[in-house]
Amino acid sequence: MKPIGALVSMIGLAVVAVGLAACSMAQGTSGTEAKAAMSDTTGNDWMTYHGNYNSWHYSPLSTIDSSNVKRLRVAWVHHPGRSTRGLQSMPLAADGVLYYTGSYSRVWALDGVTGQPLWSYFPKLNDDLVAKQTHSPYTRGIALGHGKIFVGTVDGRLIALDQKTGQPAWDTKLLNSEKLTVGFTGAPLVVKDKVIIGSQGGEWPWRGPIFAVDANSGRKLWEFFTVAGTEEAKKTWGNDSWQTGGGGGWMAGGYDAETNTVWWGTGNPAPLYDWAGADWKTAGPRPGDNLYTTSVIALDPDSGKLKFYHQELPHDAWDFDSAVGEFVMIDRDGKKLVVHPNKGGHVFVYDRKDAKVVNVWPLVKHINFVKGIDPKTGELIGRRDLALGKHQNLCPAIAGGMSWNSGAYSPKTGLYYKIGQEWCMDLEVIKTTPITEPQAQLDIGANFKLRNPEGDKAHGHISARDPVTGAKKWEVMFPEPPLASLLATGGNLVFVPDPRGWLRAYNATTGEQLWSHNNGLGHNGGIISYGAKGKQYIAVATGWGSLVGDEFAELFGEPFKSMPKDSGALVVFTVD
Repeated sequence: MKPIGALVSMIGLAVVAVGLAACSMAQGTSGTEAKAAMSDTTGNDWMTYHGNYNSWHYSPLSTIDSSNVKRLRVAWVHHPGRSTRGLQSMPLAADGVLYYTGSYSRVWALDGVTGQPLWSYFPKLNDDLVAKQTHSPYTRGIALGHGKIFVGTVDGRLIALDQKTGQPAWDTKLLNSEKLTVGFTGAPLVVKDKVIIGSQGGEWPWRGPIFAVDANSGRKLWEFFTVAGTEEAKKTWGNDSWQTGGGGGWMAGGYDAETNTVWWGTGNPAPLYDWAGADWKTAGPRPGDNLYTTSVIALDPDSGKLKFYHQELPHDAWDFDSAVGEFVMIDRDGKKLVVHPNKGGHVFVYDRKDAKVVNVWPLVKHINFVKGIDPKTGELIGRRDLALGKHQNLCPAIAGGMSWNSGAYSPKTGLYYKIGQEWCMDLEVIKTTPITEPQAQLDIGANFKLRNPEGDKAHGHISARDPVTGAKKWEVMFPEPPLASLLATGGNLVFVPDPRGWLRAYNATTGEQLWSHNNGLGHNGGIISYGAKGKQYIAVATGWGSLVGDEFAELFGEPFKSMPKDSGALVVFTVD
């Protein structure tokens, strides 16, 4: 096991430079949305969860670079209070103002230079519902457009706030959270005149819809069910099990403005672990492929109709869902591609016109739930389906070889930077009580415990890869998997917020560590760069306490046994 900062030199790959060409805009897009959809040539603003529609998590700002990053210092800190399960938010920035969410869907607008609050909004939530939720007081992000800030709530609402004042413009109830105990934890996505948001699903027995709402009025325009959203899909759920199928699209997706296509990832089916084992096609609680769970789907944002899809794991029996929101859009050799990581540890590369598989490559070493995935077709090879009873050393663990925290792509290096998680688990598959209608009851179907891989120790790593081929340029090892998102910048830097509380900056070309700072709490949220009054800033969310982070104390010991789960802060850096 190599310590933090140990650099593994790999065989070099030919770096393919990908230009910062702006996306073509769909007719009718204007103002804020145009800035969000196009590659931002100034880099002063961070307008969507993923930075822009390319989903690169890249800022072209270069004032902070490899020559002066050692002078990076804290400019200001903001404490939102009541940070249950820490801060998992991705901030946004526009015109010198920084916006972000705290736990319980609280929203802040701060002066980007001083951190002084300009306004805050604390929604009145259903306290009884919040108390029943086992892990969902956090809100991972917001959307910005049409002079408004859009935030989803854990009690099933989508709220629009005036961008300048924070006053509510509209408040739309989309989910019967009182019955289902699910809500919205991921960020919305503004597409033209609509706000698109996906709900929780997965282990909750229902149909996990994605909604589109009119940005100006709050009126619901369409709803697409990720479980059996078409007649074709219903046929892939035996015994009408689609009625309680799980699914969901809980992380913000991407938008291809050239073809007017929304890309979204979907969650796992319910029950999570299917006790049918190898007989899953005809037996068990949900016989069949279970469309459109654990899939990437392409929707028409105007109608909500499905354009095309690819199911990454048919009949997902491991919780390796596709709800990871990254859809990294790049051009390579005359082809328009989209790169999408799956929790099972593989990265899928698709043709943007039809979701045809171009390549599939593994990011992590410890994978045994399948023997492999065909890189030309995406077909699973040698499934390890789990019958009733005990099983040992399933890899990756339920937390995945990758998680929802986003990687970063740099057009300067042509490299994709991504966190890998090396861990496994022992589990016992059990039968759960059959559920016949959607309700507030988790349907998991197993007891499990994380463990070290055989012959190894659980750990994490960041690697710099060719996004299409998966060829590795460099890799840095961590004693525990970082759970926060990454940031690449025009200053040839990659920022990695780690679980122990250190924020680290690496040379994007070589992987050499150039700077570090301890923020005092583990990172489990977002990081961005923005510009205000001629200066570049780096903003990172600190605060520990996710479901995955809960496993760290037993698996890794300190400092996680002593790390609080009710604190958080937004820490902002700049150079002198």
